[in-house]
Amino acid sequence: MPVAVFDSGVGGLTVLHECLVSLPHEDFVYFGDTARFPYGDRSAGELRAFALELADILLDDGAKLLVVACNSATAAAVEELRARLRGRVEVVGVVEPESRLAAAATRNRRVGLLATPATVASGAYARALERADPEATLHSVPCPTLAPLIQAGGEVDDRVVASVEGYCAPLVEAGVDTVILGCTHYPLVRSLLQRTLGRGVEVVSSGQAIADEVERALRRLGLEREEGRRGRYRFMCSGDPEAFRTVGTRFLQLPLGDVTRVPVASASQGRRAA
Repeated sequence: MPVAVFDSGVGGLTVLHECLVSLPHEDFVYFGDTARFPYGDRSAGELRAFALELADILLDDGAKLLVVACNSATAAAVEELRARLRGRVEVVGVVEPESRLAAAATRNRRVGLLATPATVASGAYARALERADPEATLHSVPCPTLAPLIQAGGEVDDRVVASVEGYCAPLVEAGVDTVILGCTHYPLVRSLLQRTLGRGVEVVSSGQAIADEVERALRRLGLEREEGRRGRYRFMCSGDPEAFRTVGTRFLQLPLGDVTRVPVASASQGRRAA
């Protein structure tokens, strides 16, 4: 019974990496929905349908815990997933853990958010940050081009630099002292983001927060594995397995091995391959 993690592409591998490091005795399965990437400009209805479909696939595969390692899918679908799967499996999302970290880190209570248009439009981070600290103010910037540039897997070139600088400029102007990376792709350019925002700005990402949340959930549910064993991990994707393996190795920083292709509904609607 593995812990299941899914994302629109390979960005969620940054979350999986932290889980593998923190919980080396657990088994994991990862699903990248690369046939329908990107999720960031999808409607809330599409995102809910995709998330429910992937959850069914992973539950059929024996998942004991479900991690939605996609900010757009978490923002649109995590509550419906929890409602539909209550009593079957617990669902962990990325929005609330990041918001709690940001609320704890900020000193001037001006928090920035870099995220996909779908995530920003959902208002999920604004609600989560308000619950964590009602006095904090969220400054949100939608970043439509950044995740696709990172997913492409190329070098950090002038296009990536220009994209990062353009998206960070409103946050610098607003004087935020903490910035939430509201997409699991963004940690791959964290150094560039930190340089652009300034060294005095705390950058918050979801990887370690999710790993801690997974560990707490497994312990609470009595589903943790014995710590002396070596856990296994494997991968599925809805698009081209070779493309997933090539880009995914860079994201995971560990060997991927075999990648199994699993068809999904409406894959023809995908706008970009991995």
